[in-house]
Amino acid sequence: MTTTRQLLIAGKDAPARSGRTTADLDPYTGETFATVAAGGPEDVALAVDAAQAAFEGWADVAPFARRAIFLKAADLLEERREQAAALMAGEVGGTRPWAYFNVALAADMLREAAAAITAPRGEVLAAQEEGALGLAVREPVGVVAAFSPWNAPIILGVRAVAAALAAGNAVVLKPSENAPLACGYFVADVLRDAGLPDGALNVVSNDPADAASVADALIADPRVRAVNFTGSTEVGRIVGQTAARHLKPALLELGGKNAIIVLDDADVDYAVDAAVFGVFMNAGQICMSGDRVLVHASLAEEFTAKFTAKAAGLPTGAPSDPATVIGPLISADAARRVAALVADAVSRGARVLVGGGEPDGAVHPATVLTDVPKDAELYYAESFGPVCVIDTFATDDEAVAKADDTDNGLTAGIITENATHGLKVARRLRTGIVHVNDQSVADEPQAPFGGFKASGYGRFGGRWGIEAFSNTRWLTVATQHAHYPF
Repeated sequence: MTTTRQLLIAGKDAPARSGRTTADLDPYTGETFATVAAGGPEDVALAVDAAQAAFEGWADVAPFARRAIFLKAADLLEERREQAAALMAGEVGGTRPWAYFNVALAADMLREAAAAITAPRGEVLAAQEEGALGLAVREPVGVVAAFSPWNAPIILGVRAVAAALAAGNAVVLKPSENAPLACGYFVADVLRDAGLPDGALNVVSNDPADAASVADALIADPRVRAVNFTGSTEVGRIVGQTAARHLKPALLELGGKNAIIVLDDADVDYAVDAAVFGVFMNAGQICMSGDRVLVHASLAEEFTAKFTAKAAGLPTGAPSDPATVIGPLISADAARRVAALVADAVSRGARVLVGGGEPDGAVHPATVLTDVPKDAELYYAESFGPVCVIDTFATDDEAVAKADDTDNGLTAGIITENATHGLKVARRLRTGIVHVNDQSVADEPQAPFGGFKASGYGRFGGRWGIEAFSNTRWLTVATQHAHYPF
């Protein structure tokens, strides 16, 4: 039976004003998994109405009461992990282990947000005037526009709203058209059932054809004071430009072209295991996935033989099969796009070591290439699929130069048995995140998460997330009468 879901506005489920709906497709079967309301700009206005009306009341809720809601939401999310797994399998082709990881990390994000609510906020400043007290006070900005992507829907659905709500803001969330349930309504239901007041979080789903108009209406609304977007660099540029046009701050977490660097002092077997995970987890559909594996020339032959053998043996198929590692991409079109990147690289001289060929519907095999030239689109483009390129280097300087030869700068992994060596290389990379003696995919809710260059700006996690969605004000209190010259 197909699930049907309405918009969530002011705590109530409501159809789109137009009466329209849109299909939410299962990427593995191609069949309709759910039907959701197709909201438009008029629905965005209603959602912002509700958020604005709820804002002051939510901001005035005592911090300990607000914290209790987040802690309860974390527990509810964990209790509903089977529901989350079913949604992720049906909407995005996510395997069960990936869904369980989404739930576990998202629950911890909610707990970290709860802790941030009652953490010290603001500073006492030195004042120039005698007898004056200066304060730097952080306060919520008001209504936040949030955009959540499909690829890690529970994690990124929670990340889209948690810090903004914890800071005392109200939120209007536009979930991805590819996963409106998992990265939108499911997250909102958990928070609503935990006691979040009506209107503090509103969700407006839409038809893909209306994405631009809905996003424009949401960002442009004068009552929206900040924007939170996670998604592709291409769309992020548009969101950032639109927000800037309206003089609104935007937190942008965008794409990556991440490198996993295997230094000459690495344990090869460990490096293979780490790199295979970093490249092929969730079929490479993670902004932190390792698109490139850079291997010291002295280890290249052994590493490549073991890496390609392991990649070739990864089970591929239905997300419902517990053995599946490489499930479907988000759509057959996405799989064809990845195949086209591979074909273009081969036509320009690249060699396929494993995989390649035509996808089976939305399923693309694990693929490893080498000798990819700079004029191939894959050299600079984020594959966002189960594809990586192996390249070699002779010196640390060469490794750093190759890793940084990209407009992006999100994350990197450095595999080494010498932490001092690894840290020395890590400090030279132009990325927001580096993991020494680990691969590129890692996320912790208390850490500053975000990118550099075309991978975006702003940071999630801990106090950084709260700061992103609050306004710093300077307040002074004079303890004695001032003297004025006239």
